[in-house]
Amino acid sequence: MTAAPHRSPESLKVKIFADGADKAGMLEMYAKPYIKGLTTNPTLMAKAGIKDYEVFARDILATITDKHLSLEVFSDEFDEMERQALRIAGWGDNVYVKIPVTNTRREESHALVRRLADRGVKVNVTAIMTLEQVRDTVASLNPDVPACVSVFAGRIADTGIDPVPVMQASIELASMKPKAEIIWASPRELLNVIQADAIGCQIITVTNDILKKLSLLGYDLGDYSLDTVKMFRGDAVSAGYTL
Repeated sequence: MTAAPHRSPESLKVKIFADGADKAGMLEMYAKPYIKGLTTNPTLMAKAGIKDYEVFARDILATITDKHLSLEVFSDEFDEMERQALRIAGWGDNVYVKIPVTNTRREESHALVRRLADRGVKVNVTAIMTLEQVRDTVASLNPDVPACVSVFAGRIADTGIDPVPVMQASIELASMKPKAEIIWASPRELLNVIQADAIGCQIITVTNDILKKLSLLGYDLGDYSLDTVKMFRGDAVSAGYTL
């Protein structure tokens, strides 16, 4: 049999953050020791049927007090983004405020990020996909304030570009600010967790569908092959197929 290298979530150096907006799911993930933080965004919240942003956030923060929680602003105007960011940051010491790298008019948010970081706000700059964006974002961070730089590796891969070199270069750029961490965002498969770990990426955000596959880390490939054959056979029998 061909055996995969033994791994477990606890053996990984990369910090796994759960990405979602379902309260029950978030609290379930929060309780797992290998989940080091949680993130959400307006799209996930809307899909989860969240109607009142602040009520939802404060409700979650009543339980999640000791792990990173990223909450995103939703204005398209920088002045209003700043007001929202300062309000959100006041909800807990573990809160990171997600700021999009640009607004919808492609105006860069670096000046806003700099103002917030200089006021001690822990920011998570999101929707980044180019090294130029990484470079300018890192330059805007305060070296004494923790921050995250979310590079959407999965979306980069969606365009046919290998995200690994981009992520490696991003990690190098972020090293200029010792309290900045690179997030491998929007992963597409469990392999991305292993890739992020191998290159020294500090954080990867993982959705529930990928989190469910963590039990497969190190699973014997021969056994997995047999499981697959059994699945095909079982489904054919259940369907009552005949020839």
